[in-house]
Amino acid sequence: MGVGDQRIELSSLRRIIAERLLTSKTTIPHFYLHTEADAAPLMEIRRQINLQAEATHGNKYTINDLVLKAVIGAMQAVPSVNATFGGDHILQYGEIGVAVAVAVEDGLVTPVVKNAAAKSLLQISREVKDLAARAREGKLLPNEFDGGTITVSNLGAHGIQSFDAIINPPQAAIISVGGIVEKPVVVDGEILPGLRLDLGLSCDHRVVDGAVGAEFLTQVKKLIEKPALMLV
Repeated sequence: MGVGDQRIELSSLRRIIAERLLTSKTTIPHFYLHTEADAAPLMEIRRQINLQAEATHGNKYTINDLVLKAVIGAMQAVPSVNATFGGDHILQYGEIGVAVAVAVEDGLVTPVVKNAAAKSLLQISREVKDLAARAREGKLLPNEFDGGTITVSNLGAHGIQSFDAIINPPQAAIISVGGIVEKPVVVDGEILPGLRLDLGLSCDHRVVDGAVGAEFLTQVKKLIEKPALMLV
């Protein structure tokens, strides 16, 4: 070791993260897709439902709450993504469990919203807030990490526009969400200001082929651009 170097022993969490990510990258054939969504409708519907929320239950919805709802809707529309590789078979899950990446002091944890398709936006929003708060306090129970069938990782709050995420085994896919940025877009031949959101999808190619992954990510984009469809 050189002058000023410091040896930092791995915490138990960091050790688990290292082992799982190494397993993922060395045993799962990843491929990556990206698309860009018009985020203006999402921002507008969030504004509207938050105004309603102030007068009723008081829960403030985040962009990530709506993205999670879109991912759940896409999983229902393209159920072959809601699966895992089983060696000599593919197991397609009967329920959707959305794992949400939460940064904590010494790493990253992914608590799960179980049976997510049966829950309303309000239920999802409240549950994610509760899971994230208790994750940062180190108060999650072991079974709250079980049952994930896809993970959503959002780095938009950190100023990141686009990134590729590593699959959380045994899941077959992970969604990466960047920040909403203002940029010029072409609308009917005119250059206008727009709000854009990058969506990434990392897939296990043993389970999900390119066309299926593209269909799934396109469905997420569709629900983000027409959010009323997922709030019916």
